[in-house]
Amino acid sequence: MAQEKRMGLLEHIEELRSRLIISIIAILVTTALAYVFSDAILEILTRPAGGLKLVALSPLDGFMIRFRVALYGGLALAAPVWIYQVVRYLEPGLLPREKRYLIPGVAGMVALFLLGNVFGYVMLANMLTVMLTMFGSSLTYLPSADQYISFVVYFLIAIGISFELPIVILILMKLGLVSPEFLRKQRRIAYFILFVFAELITPVADPLVAPMVVMAPMVVLFELALLLSRFVVSKPKPTSAVAPTPGTTEQETPKEGTENTKKSD
Repeated sequence: MAQEKRMGLLEHIEELRSRLIISIIAILVTTALAYVFSDAILEILTRPAGGLKLVALSPLDGFMIRFRVALYGGLALAAPVWIYQVVRYLEPGLLPREKRYLIPGVAGMVALFLLGNVFGYVMLANMLTVMLTMFGSSLTYLPSADQYISFVVYFLIAIGISFELPIVILILMKLGLVSPEFLRKQRRIAYFILFVFAELITPVADPLVAPMVVMAPMVVLFELALLLSRFVVSKPKPTSAVAPTPGTTEQETPKEGTENTKKSD
């Protein structure tokens, strides 16, 4: 018995290793491809800065910035592969009726992540304009290319992850950790948590308007998850119980054995 469990564990680890190898190979290939087009990607990422001239402070910045941009592009391009590998690794623990959600789930995760990136990119220009006006005339801003790219990549990844909210909520519901009824009753607390999260990932000193703009699509996605829960989360079956007739109790109900005894007497 112990040998069977050990072999099962070894097979489990072997499958994890193979999934990781496939994911890493896919990321390396897409990263190399993105590095070839790193100049075009850099031009897209720096476009929200307007006419701002970025400054390189180290001789290695030229390579390191392009490599970071290529790695980010590689992760985004390889997202369908490594997300699919993660889901396939978790597949044996799912029920047969739950496995039909694998492909739509992977497609939904990739689409939401890319949609979050598009939304974050649209937000960047206005956010940078607000941030640069805060320097005023007494401060001179020397924009570092490394810090600018790090800021943009961090913000886009954070927004992309935040758009995975419906998938996370549906998974928690399927696992039975939360229920749709509980989330509907705690809407105000959920909205407050979303606002705090939007405040953390919005690097603007404005404490209200910018976080509310970032929070708005997350609220829509939250409500979308509640709507989809009607089709994904199965309702518990009502338990049927035979109600006793009024005026009688279990002790007053005559048993079949005693009736037969009285008749025989």
